Amino acid sequence: MTKMRIGAAALAAGLFLGGSAMAQNVLRHKNPNSDFPIAQAVEVPAGKTTVYVSGAVPSVVDEKAEKGSLAAYGNTKTQTESVLKSIEKTLDSLGLKMGDVVKMQVFLVGDPDKGGKMDFGGFMEGYVQFFGTKEQPNLPARSVMQVAGLVAPGWLVEIEVTAVRP
Repeated sequence: MTKMRIGAAALAAGLFLGGSAMAQNVLRHKNPNSDFPIAQAVEVPAGKTTVYVSGAVPSVVDEKAEKGSLAAYGNTKTQTESVLKSIEKTLDSLGLKMGDVVKMQVFLVGDPDKGGKMDFGGFMEGYVQFFGTKEQPNLPARSVMQVAGLVAPGWLVEIEVTAVRP
């Protein structure tokens, strides 16, 4: 009987410890003294599945505009919204949500209307509709960089993300 009690206690402890390890959540570190909507760092506990989502690009917003033109895809804000909606659909098809995103890399092309400089403000206007909201407060670690160009001449935005399965 003593061996049975010890075995049951060991089994219960193992289940408890195993359960708590599985229940660990992704830890998002805020930027100290800042309300800027990105995480300073994100920790993913062992045993979580990471999902790498390929770069998404904007959809055509004006079918009447010249194919491949900036007018066909819109400005940086419009393209950011389009790209993030596309990522949202991809994540949804995988059983994930935007709140599961832990890392984001953003590639912005210089906007001709901004003297060839990336429109970071326009990007942020689109981004904050999806991250750091009351409905979706989870913030990813994020990098934003200006690149010389993307595949289509009218594209100003490409975004790739890494998500963690809850």
